[in-house]
Amino acid sequence: MDGPGVVISSALIDEMVAHCLGCYPEEGCGLLVGPPDGSAVTRCVPTTNVAASAKLYTVDPRAHLRADREAENAGLAVIGVFHSHTHTDPYPSPTDVAQAPDPTWHYVLVSLRHELASVRSYRIVDGTIGEEPILEAPRLESE
Repeated sequence: MDGPGVVISSALIDEMVAHCLGCYPEEGCGLLVGPPDGSAVTRCVPTTNVAASAKLYTVDPRAHLRADREAENAGLAVIGVFHSHTHTDPYPSPTDVAQAPDPTWHYVLVSLRHELASVRSYRIVDGTIGEEPILEAPRLESE
């Protein structure tokens, strides 16, 4: 695995998986929001897959703009994207690599290939895929 990883709570992972399951048999997708340094995902923003496809995804551009504005107003940033693979493992496809818009983003893949969903995160820089660990967010004392 490459890089230091990204912190994502199990609750946010569950939210991403639930959204992707709800979109099945089409790919589900959404945006990841966190501090501008990209160290942690503090919110996921499920969006419509305007491609309406089981083989590719396109985040609704209006939802992306809205998420950008809301994140900026909160001192945060869109730091990545998540989407599902309905019949393959959680590894970026050639289409995913070609469409990767930002080398600083986290690309989280949710595989629905097996009964239990699997989730992995990657960085994609100049066409090179590097897996990064997903680190569990520390629990608050109030939890």
